[in-house]
Amino acid sequence: MKQGFFKILENTPLTETVYRMVLGGDTSAITASGQFVNIKLEGMFLRRPISVCDCEDGKLTIVYKVVGKGTEEMAKMPVGTMLDVLTGLGNGYDLSLAGEVPLLIGGGVGVPPMYMLAKKLLAMGKKVTVILGFNKKDEIFYEEQFKALGCTVYVTTVDGSYGTKGFVTDVMKDLTYSYFYTCGPEPMLKAIFNTSVTEGQFSFEERMGCGFGACMGCSCKTVTGYKRICKEGPVLKKEEILWQK
Repeated sequence: MKQGFFKILENTPLTETVYRMVLGGDTSAITASGQFVNIKLEGMFLRRPISVCDCEDGKLTIVYKVVGKGTEEMAKMPVGTMLDVLTGLGNGYDLSLAGEVPLLIGGGVGVPPMYMLAKKLLAMGKKVTVILGFNKKDEIFYEEQFKALGCTVYVTTVDGSYGTKGFVTDVMKDLTYSYFYTCGPEPMLKAIFNTSVTEGQFSFEERMGCGFGACMGCSCKTVTGYKRICKEGPVLKKEEILWQK
C-alpha cells in the first residue's frame, strides 16, 4: 500500500451515471489486476474504494458510477484537481491459473477491472473472451475498448435492448473456457458460481471502513475461516467461497 497525491488528467462521462477518471501519479504500488484504490474526498470521513481499470506509464484509470454524495462530488471535479489516494490495495487476480482460453465476466461497475486483466492475459498469449452484463443499452460502456484489445466480446442486457437478452449466465452456459474471472453484484456472482463448469476467481464488493485490513469491518466467512475483503480479498477463489443464506 502507498499513499500519494494524484492529479486528475481526465474526468469524462461514459454514460449518464458512469464516469472515467484518469489520474497521474506514482502507480508503482499497483501490481495486479483486480486491486483497488481508496480516494479521500474533502469533508467526508471514509475514503471511496474504486477498482483499478487500467494502469500504465504513471497513469491510473478508474471507472466509477455516481451512486451517492461522494461520487457526485467526484463527477464534478475538474482536470487539474489533486486527490489523496491510497494505491495497491487488495490481492488482485492470479493469472497463473488462466489456462489458454480464459473467460472474463463483468457486470455493471464490475466491468472496469476486467479491462486491465484482459490486457495482461492477452500479453501472455491467451485467447480471451469477455461477457459484459448490463440492465439496458443506455448503461453499456467499454464494449469497443475490449474489442480493440482483441477480445471476443458478448454483451447481455436484462431488457433485451442490446446484445443477448437476459443475464451473463445465458451466454456463459454455451461457451467453452479453461478458467474464469468475474466481478459484479453478488446475485450475479452467485449465479456464475452455480453455472460455471471450471474453477475461477470472484471479486467481491463490500462496504469498507479503512480499506487496508485494520478495522475488520468487511470480514466474510470462507471455508478456511474469516477473511477481510479489503486485504485477503477482494478476489476469492471459487473453492473457498461460502455463500450466505
